[in-house]
Amino acid sequence: MAAAPILSWEGLGLNQGTHWLFQGLDIQIGPRDRLALIGRNGAGKTTLLKLLSGTVDADKGTRSVQPGTRIVTLEQDPFFTGYETLMDFALSGKDAPPRHEVESIAGQLGIDLSRKADSASGGERRRAALARALASEPDLLLLDEPTNHLDLAAIEWLESWLQRYNGAFVVISHDRTFLERLTKATLWLDRGSLRRREIGFGGYEAWMEAVYAEEARAADKLDAKLKIEAHWLERGVTARRKRNMGRLEKLWEMRATRAAMLSPQGAAKLTLASDDAKSKAVIVADKITKRFGERVIVKDFSLRITRKDRIGLVGANGAGKTTLLKLLTGELEPDSGTVTLAKTLTPVVIDQQRSLMQPEKRIRDVVAEGSDWIDVQGVRKHIHGYLKDFLFDPGMVEARVGTLSGGERSRLLLAREFARPSNLLVLDEPTNDLDLETLDLLQEVISDYDGTVLIVSHDRDFLDRTVTITLGMDGSGKVDVVAGGYADWEKQREQRLAGKPVARETADKPAAAPPPPPPPKKAKLTYKDQRDYEQLPDRIAELEAQIARDEAALADPDLYTKNPTRFAALTASLDKARAEKDAAEERWLELAEMVEG
Repeated sequence: MAAAPILSWEGLGLNQGTHWLFQGLDIQIGPRDRLALIGRNGAGKTTLLKLLSGTVDADKGTRSVQPGTRIVTLEQDPFFTGYETLMDFALSGKDAPPRHEVESIAGQLGIDLSRKADSASGGERRRAALARALASEPDLLLLDEPTNHLDLAAIEWLESWLQRYNGAFVVISHDRTFLERLTKATLWLDRGSLRRREIGFGGYEAWMEAVYAEEARAADKLDAKLKIEAHWLERGVTARRKRNMGRLEKLWEMRATRAAMLSPQGAAKLTLASDDAKSKAVIVADKITKRFGERVIVKDFSLRITRKDRIGLVGANGAGKTTLLKLLTGELEPDSGTVTLAKTLTPVVIDQQRSLMQPEKRIRDVVAEGSDWIDVQGVRKHIHGYLKDFLFDPGMVEARVGTLSGGERSRLLLAREFARPSNLLVLDEPTNDLDLETLDLLQEVISDYDGTVLIVSHDRDFLDRTVTITLGMDGSGKVDVVAGGYADWEKQREQRLAGKPVARETADKPAAAPPPPPPPKKAKLTYKDQRDYEQLPDRIAELEAQIARDEAALADPDLYTKNPTRFAALTASLDKARAEKDAAEERWLELAEMVEG
């Protein structure tokens, strides 16, 4: 017999002024549940977490909590104003945790809670918030992006703590590895409804695909279509995932090539390379060393970075990742050794610049400077089609930046920056505030990028799916150079700790990713296929404009009475345009898969 829930909602509904965010949700959380809360940015995940905690009032429904249940929330952005030190914050609240428990957990997390709160970094604040939450001995933990601003050591410690934890938790996170290791069931918030399935996050994507496929079959049978914005997004994401399996196979081939170059034999061959091969190098670090005072950050480090390399930098906070990044991009001079940059290098740095986008500006202004067209890496694109590439509904082109969620602003920043001419991308923690679909998109864009990419990230799964070389830093000044992603670096580190020989030239496939089938051969397009591939985006935009006009005309409540002939003509025109648009989108997706192989 299942244990009684410690918290439940029946008929939960929340109105956001002009619409219901969700209605009729039923939720039950058991005493040992390990729940992943999944949904796109803007679906209402954080709001739902606040409704579970009782800090936000619902417009409908009944919340029940088992007497004596202690519920603790780790917010995404805890409020530190008014606290002098991190310890003051950690010991605050109506039910303050015991000081000795806070100090014990802080010691495990490596945080000095005597630090002034107003000068603490994001990572230090996150650790203080974790110490307060975990020391409170909760029966139910509500975790909103718990790994944000944490380094790898802190993330691994938190995973270990949660694996031993006897209570229940609900977690929102973009960290796939974290979710796969910890969750046993999934709550999926999608278009105002909530589904639950007793599978961990590892089975979520297959479940989601099955649900969307069933919806599509039902829609076809009923001769009704999915919502306009959902139709492109869902089927587009499905197509992306299929194409990304081929991209992973290509990534592993690139890693194998790079591993041979990094081996002693490969390095010898590299020194004898022709001038043509040497000219492909975009950044060459030769025996560079950098100190700050007595501390050595980088010591005697050499690496030749070539075009299309994807370099990931990993390590604990304070290990020197940002310093090494600045050395490699020429922003910082080494104390000894040299860094040579290609004269043709044109970098674009993508970091947390969302604050620079003015809230009163429209999406059109940010992406295309108010135009209908945008030049993307030398290719002219209509803004509607380009926005679709970044999972925006084309109808949002006039939306103000101030109305977007944090995740949508991150996507808009990516859309703007990826359109700029460049051959070097520098991404500093690019995965913060991105939902899982957007992470798939970012993986795709990085894979297709024709230049070199430098990535600083603590997202292990993202690194496994994108980088060809990992630079691992432990704070001693030594930099491990590993062909592969985070999993490859972790394996090498474990071998070293166990005293086993490390094979530098071996680049394993990511442990978390199942082996994909061989990528399909790239299809050669016929003349008609090529013409359709080039012209369909403009035709889809025209059909969307026609649909909008017809819908606006049919919105007149008196039209049928005044002019039934026009009403019938508009209805027929609208049905025809919608059908043609759906067919055009399907056709273009099929051609895109053929083009990208």
